[in-house]
Parts: sequence; structure tokens; C-alpha cells
Amino acid sequence: MVRRSGVSGQPEPRPTPESPLSSTRDRLRTTARTAYGWDDLRPGQLEAMESVMAGEDTLVVMPTGSGKSAVYQVPALLLDGPTVVVSPLIALQRDQVQRLAGNAEAGGAVAANSSLSESAKEEAFERLRTGDVEFFFLAPEQLAKPEVLDAVAEAKPSLFVIDEAHCISSWGHDFRPDYLKLGNVIERLGHPTVLALTATASPPVREEILERLHLQDARQLVRGFDRPNLRLSVEGHRDDDQRREAVVLRAMGEPKPGLVYTATRKSAEAYAEAMAEYGIAAAAYHAGMRAADREDVHTGFTAGDLDVVVATTAFGMGIDKSNVRFVLHAEVADSLDSYYQEIGRAGRDGEPAEAVLFYRQEDLGLRKFFASGGPDETALRKVATLVHHAEGPVQPTDLADEMDLSATRLSGLVNLLEQAGAVEVQVDGRLDTTQDLTPRAAARAAADVAESHKKVEQSRLSMMQGYAETQGCRRQYLLAYFGETLEEPCGHCDNCEDGTAEEQPDAADSPYALQSRVNHAQWGGGTVMRYEGDRIVVLFDAVGYRTLSLEAVAARGLLESA
Repeated sequence: MVRRSGVSGQPEPRPTPESPLSSTRDRLRTTARTAYGWDDLRPGQLEAMESVMAGEDTLVVMPTGSGKSAVYQVPALLLDGPTVVVSPLIALQRDQVQRLAGNAEAGGAVAANSSLSESAKEEAFERLRTGDVEFFFLAPEQLAKPEVLDAVAEAKPSLFVIDEAHCISSWGHDFRPDYLKLGNVIERLGHPTVLALTATASPPVREEILERLHLQDARQLVRGFDRPNLRLSVEGHRDDDQRREAVVLRAMGEPKPGLVYTATRKSAEAYAEAMAEYGIAAAAYHAGMRAADREDVHTGFTAGDLDVVVATTAFGMGIDKSNVRFVLHAEVADSLDSYYQEIGRAGRDGEPAEAVLFYRQEDLGLRKFFASGGPDETALRKVATLVHHAEGPVQPTDLADEMDLSATRLSGLVNLLEQAGAVEVQVDGRLDTTQDLTPRAAARAAADVAESHKKVEQSRLSMMQGYAETQGCRRQYLLAYFGETLEEPCGHCDNCEDGTAEEQPDAADSPYALQSRVNHAQWGGGTVMRYEGDRIVVLFDAVGYRTLSLEAVAARGLLESA
């Protein structure tokens, strides 16, 4: 196996928290320079690398383009054992593998995913088994296969990396049920050092990431949600045709390349066609397209052959393109989590870029419809019944076959039953009953969990509406959502430029400090997120975001400091 060694030629031992900090920093900086050509490490990178070197489970939240991949790529060369990287997108895996495999100092990189032939996957696993490769990339669904998990466990990885870690959170905008198994995977591997990476995670998302991955004493490093080079603005429209024309004209007039996000596949295709009629090299991208067609769009945009991609949320994760000059949202996003992630794909080179939301209040109805779906209680009850009456733990694959369900749909149902305390997912992935609830009661409890999730989703949509309609500084609003405070209006959003942001009342003398914990008689515990003049916004653990009148809070004693 390719390893960086000490003077004796033996692999260097993992540093302990008592090791001299300066020595670890020197080794990290030297490796970054000699192996990757990075003379300087960005803010937060070195601190996160030190945490990994000390064997600490670590959650890193850094903006898109801040170099999160470097956080694992440098320590990996100093730790004894391969680095396993879980990544949700084949395109992202391929880009990382090509970059690392082309670097002779990086120790080799391979992927094993569904796009490869069986012989190519066998070769990748053989290189892992023989110690011929440092970086091994997998999709989360691969780790659901016992033979894959056994092969990875036999290789004894020193570092387990979860890219796009927000996918594990049901609060997250890119929720992937296959990510839910990763906590048990980590235990099955003997709990190597875990590094979870994401570009966007509000406080509840961060908490759920840690809980789902079974990381009880993890270090959290949250750095720099603010992107000063992005100009934030919202255009209000009453007429849909007028809004559509405004989006197309804005895309025509802005420097290229750029991205346009829509709520539906139909809208993505319509906007792309309209732009193409005006001579813009534009293409649609959505999950309903053939994989080969999506790949062509991805490649064309990355190579500069396309000026604009019009996409649903399926496009953009992991795109390594630093010069995107604008991100336009033709419809309102489902949450500020989604919105921040998507606008974060603009201006990664540090140069000015535009982030524009074209807003119609009527669009909120479509998003509310998307968020209003509930689980199939009949299917929940059947899962609970089959697990309850089995003669021991049940393999998920057997259960999926029995119910004629996809693995993804089954994972969603099991997730709800597990949260309701009705089903236990063992370390090896098998399902067992807790015996505390009858199948009927289990299905009802799981449906209640889903209803709670729905309330949270609707509250997040309300926060998105608040961003679109606020007269205050949009950057202050956005950062407060992620738990950061900007003391003064940014001066670089539309409201600041129009002067409305300065008209907002000063909340300096408000009764509850930002980020402090409070209790509500009905909604329980929560965290103070921001003030909006005479109103307070609290993120409640059980029901999500709520905006309350400060006058009513004071008169009725609605909140108590925790």
C-alpha cells in the first residue's frame, strides 16, 4: 500500500491529542505542498485536518469552493490504512478519482459504482484488498451489500469520509435514504475516524447528521457561510408570463456561464427551449432524463460548451466550475438550505456573481403541495407486521422482495419506524422489532413522526418566504438562518442598495440573546435565530421555525430562557 513513512520506513503512527501541535501542522503543510502543490491552506482547512489527525470524528461545514476535499486528501497520506469516501453522485466520484489518479504523489484512487463494468469493479476491490490504492470511492447504496461491506472492513480503513453529508438528514434538501445506513456501516468497520463534509447545514441539519452517524463526541467546524462576492436580490412578479420573460432576458444579459433553477421538469425544459430560441447555448437537466443525456449536459457545462443549464435541484452538486457568474431561481426554492446550496455554485472564483430569486407568492402553493405528502400507513403497518412476526432479524433485501418495494422506498419506511421506536436497525443492517409496539401502533407512531417532519418542512418554507419578502438586509436574514450573525447590513443586496435595510428597528435590547435556548409551553425547546423588528424567530426542536410577536411574548409570557 502506498504510504508516507517516517525515517525508519515504517508507517507513522496516528498522532494523539497530546502530540505537539506544531509538528502535526508542519507535516500537514509539507504534505499539502509536496503531494498536491498547495503552498497555502485556506481558513478552516488546517484546523479540520488537525482534528482528523488527532483521531477525532469531525463535521466540517464550509461553503462550496472552499476546498473541503483537501481536508481528507492531505491527512489520508499520513494515516496508516486506506481512505474510504462515500459520495452520492457518480459524476462527482469520477472527477475526484481522475484528479487523484493523475497525481503520482496521491497514492492512487479508484471507484466502485454502478456505472462501471463488473470487471472494473472487481479490479477496484482487488486493488483495495492488496493495499495498492489510497482512496476508495463508493456510493452509499454500495455499502448496503454485505460482500462490499466485508471487503471494505477487511481493508481496515483509517478514515471514513462522507461527502455531501447533509444527504443523511431528513431536514436536508437532498435527503437520500441510503445515507441512513452509514451509522451502522461505521460501527461494522470498527468505527474508524469519521469525517463528514457539507457545504450547507443549518443547526438542525448538523444535529441530525451527528445523531444519524452515531458521532457522540464529534468536533464541529463551521466556517464562513457569508459569500460577500454574491449580490443577493429578489424580483417580485404578479404575472407568470412576465416572470418567465424576465428570467430569460436576465439570463441573456448576464455574463456567462450561469445556472437557472426551476421547481419542475416541465419548467426546466420550457426555459431551456426559450433561451435556445434567443441563441443561448442552453440545456435542461432533470432526473427524468436518460443518464447518458444528463451526462452530456454535465460534461458540456463543465467544458464550457454550454452557457446556461436550466435544472431542477438534481444538477450542480459537486460541479467543479469556479466561474459561474449567475444563479437565477425561476421559482421559489423549498427552503433556505436548498437556496444557499444552489446559489453557492456561483462565484466560486471570488469574482462578483449574481444570485436572483424571481418570486411569485403563488409559487408557494406548489412547494406546499410538494411538502404535504404523507407516508403510506398500510405499507408502514405491513413492514412492522413482517418484522414483528419474523423468527429473528430480517434482511432488508428479503423484506423488499416480500413487499415488492424498491430499496429506497423501504429505507424511507424503515426510517420512520425506527424514529418511532418500533424497529431497530442492527449493526449488520438487519431489522428487528423492539416488541414495545404492536404493528398497528407502530404504523400510527411512524405516521406521527412523518407529520412532525411535515410541519418542520412547512416552517422552512415559511422562512424561505420570509427571505423573499423581507425589507431588511437579505444577507443578515440568510446568515441568521444558519446561526451566524452579521452585525451591520451588508450594503450589497437589493434592499441595502434601495435603503430599506437601514429602516429596520434595532433589536440590540431584545430580551433573548441570539442563539440562546428558550422554552415554549406548547412547542417545547427552541433556539433564538433572529429578530425582525418587533418579532422574534425561534427554531423549535419539534415544530421548526416560528415567528412570534415580541409584544405577545412579553404580555403572555410565551417564552422562558432555558
